[in-house]
Amino acid sequence: MALQNMNRWSALFVICIGVVCVLTTWFSATAVVPELIKAWELSAGQAAWLTNGVQIGFVVGAIASSLVNLPDIIRLPKLMALSALGAAVANGLLLLEPSIELAVGLRFLTGVFLAGVYPAALKIMSTWFTKGRGLALGFLIGALTIGSSAPHLFRALIDDIEWHWVVAGSSVATLVGALLFITVVKEGPNAFGRAVFNPRQCLQVFTSKPLLLVNLGYFGHMWELYAMWAWILAFTNAAASQLTVVPFGSTSMFCFVIVAAGSIGCVLGGVLSDKFGRCLTTIGMMFASGVCAFAIGFFFDGPAWLLAVIAIMWGVTIIGDSAQFSAAVTELADHHFVGTALALQLGIGFALTVLAISWVPIFVEWIGGWQWAFLLLVPGPVVGIIAMLLLRAHPDAVKLAGGAK
Repeated sequence: MALQNMNRWSALFVICIGVVCVLTTWFSATAVVPELIKAWELSAGQAAWLTNGVQIGFVVGAIASSLVNLPDIIRLPKLMALSALGAAVANGLLLLEPSIELAVGLRFLTGVFLAGVYPAALKIMSTWFTKGRGLALGFLIGALTIGSSAPHLFRALIDDIEWHWVVAGSSVATLVGALLFITVVKEGPNAFGRAVFNPRQCLQVFTSKPLLLVNLGYFGHMWELYAMWAWILAFTNAAASQLTVVPFGSTSMFCFVIVAAGSIGCVLGGVLSDKFGRCLTTIGMMFASGVCAFAIGFFFDGPAWLLAVIAIMWGVTIIGDSAQFSAAVTELADHHFVGTALALQLGIGFALTVLAISWVPIFVEWIGGWQWAFLLLVPGPVVGIIAMLLLRAHPDAVKLAGGAK
């Protein structure tokens, strides 16, 4: 039974803790890939599918749930708890050391189940916040960012990880998240209302010009984000051979700092968005991250301190706008189908990440090295900026952040 007299800040805290716990399953295999390669005798391509499987599963789960309006017709805490339970089981079955084909299938299922947690968490957080919604969702995405950086911290602090403990620990953490969702979390006083099954509602993402523009902005943002997160370690390892010193002592610790710095950007983006506007904040963040993506190659061979400054600035700005695209959807979509709109936004956005992640190493091979690898990502923020400029000029932009465009 949910705690009585919960206020919006305690709700924010509990939801963030639950999301961090559950999303450990997303990155659990990533953290121990070197150990799994040795233990299961995997090729690099097979190992990559342990991460890609989750991405693709999330895409399928998010799009499927949007087609049947799942986040709008099922009570959100129940949906989140059942999905978290499914993710814990699918992740925990890796302990049986299945074949690589079955292991990838389990990672796929983990992603499908996580699609029942992430969009629903964004929606339920929005029921607690009308004023300050950008900041609240910024905290939520900041929590996700900290979880995303954890694999690099594991690699930096522990030379020889026992992979069974990492997988088991992430499954237990996810069960804790499921317990929080079903016993503590509840919808806030600004609920969006229940919907009836209407698969045509997902088409609103493409037929409503304001929603289409905000989603184009999000898709540009996502083209850049996960590819940077996925390949920053490879870029840094390549750069390390050109540097006299590696910032923060090791490439893994450097990457942890870069990605974890994004949590600061998420909170900063929330503050700026609520005060100055969703469009202005996302435009500013994408401009800064796009400049960093373009510029970082110039400092590939040092000086190390300047490479670190550019990389950390990129880590802060590349994720700092993410929550604001979701906040904009909650303000522009039909209130009966906010969950559907969020799930479809995330599903398509993560589908683009699969393409971007796959194309970066192909681009690297074509240009002959990692120095200019991230030029491939620059078009993402450019498209995103154009879309948000057009949205800011649209009459419906007054619905954003209480009129702050």
